Amino acid sequence: MKLFEYQAKEIFRKYGIKTPAGMLFEKPDFDTTFEGIGYPAVIKSQVLRGGRGKAGLIRFAGNWKEAAAAADDLYKSEHNVSKLLVEKTVDIRKEIYLSVTIDPEAAAALVIACADGGVEVEAIAKAAPEKILRERIDIERGILPFQAKIIAFSLGLEGDEIKGVSSTIMKLYSAFRGYDAELAEINPLFITRDGDVIAGDGKFVIDDAMLSAHPEYSIGREYFESDAEYEAALDGIPYLQFDGGISLMCAGAGLTTAVYDLISDEGGSVANYLEFGGPNYRRAKRAMELCLKNDSKVILIVTFGTIARADVMAEGIVEAIKELKPRVPIVTCIRGTNEEEAVAILKAAGLEPIFDTEEAVRKAVAISNGVSGGHV
Repeated sequence: MKLFEYQAKEIFRKYGIKTPAGMLFEKPDFDTTFEGIGYPAVIKSQVLRGGRGKAGLIRFAGNWKEAAAAADDLYKSEHNVSKLLVEKTVDIRKEIYLSVTIDPEAAAALVIACADGGVEVEAIAKAAPEKILRERIDIERGILPFQAKIIAFSLGLEGDEIKGVSSTIMKLYSAFRGYDAELAEINPLFITRDGDVIAGDGKFVIDDAMLSAHPEYSIGREYFESDAEYEAALDGIPYLQFDGGISLMCAGAGLTTAVYDLISDEGGSVANYLEFGGPNYRRAKRAMELCLKNDSKVILIVTFGTIARADVMAEGIVEAIKELKPRVPIVTCIRGTNEEEAVAILKAAGLEPIFDTEEAVRKAVAISNGVSGGHV
């Protein structure tokens, strides 16, 4: 579960990480007096997306008139802004990137740091990978002070800067573990001209499986960009929202990811990623309902059932089509256990079974691009 910036900073403060003085406003409220903050101030839209600055979702205001105009503009924006975080500006000397995440290959935590903060770390990793520092942390033992100091020293810091940043690294790791996080990120981490170390921004992602241990964070519509994403989360169906032409409905996360890549290779685009395998393989109707919430050109269904039987999934797909009467073509590639029965079920419903995943992808891309149509 992704948290908003203001929630991430609440956690940071709980663990002793400094943040700028701030106030949170919820639409339509907004008070330009900014008591305790003053001007100039920064007004930050609380939305769960990256690149807020580039998208115009972060504004600076030098006086109350500019602040009121910025708030009105942000509340009316197409990004469904319902909360604004107003913070005191900081006299910055340096900006650093700092995060803690999981290294699944090593079964360890991973501290990532870069002396160039305030920009997308992915871009730095691609253009200058040598600038990215990585330190694996044994989860059972936890981070040791010398590891935090090595990271701070390797960033080119000196004197009290090393002490302040290494202390922040230790605190960020404690927050990461304390809230069962998948990611705890500060970008940028400010070093001020007075020597303070302050979290300028924050991202925090809690493992969905551990949300019951943190009841203060419950799934709400405001955490999702679309109704379909929200409904899928409530139903426990893995779902990601995109804006392409092909609604992807697959059984198996690995297979779903592979099909996504094949679509990209064929020049197609994905409207949504939906994985209805595992415990959800009998829920074809609900999966299709979610797909139909998109403005897509075709639904591509690719499954490979072992424990999840192909005939059961085929029956569910046929029933879903009968009840939902989808407005878009359906392309099916159903393989695995009881495949012969699945083929018979699909043919009886007027669907053409496809046995090669790449062929199914090519057909879906062609339909999405307007080359052909109809249930296949």
